[in-house]
Amino acid sequence: MKTDSCQAPHTSIVISGRMKVRMDDGTEFKGGPGDTAVIPPGHDAWVVGDEPCVSLDFTGMGDYAKETRVNG
Repeated sequence: MKTDSCQAPHTSIVISGRMKVRMDDGTEFKGGPGDTAVIPPGHDAWVVGDEPCVSLDFTGMGDYAKETRVNG
């Protein structure tokens, strides 16, 4: 199912670089090296600056980008 935002939850720590997250309700926050975050479904995120953002994601990726079959 195509969505405008990521519907997977994430529990992560930023290793290097910086990122910004915007929730569907408009709430925004930034993360940098050493920052941890629990990000619920309904968000978008992107790199801030020229350095790639590297993070370790401990949850949420098991079902990421899997095909969804709708019966009917």
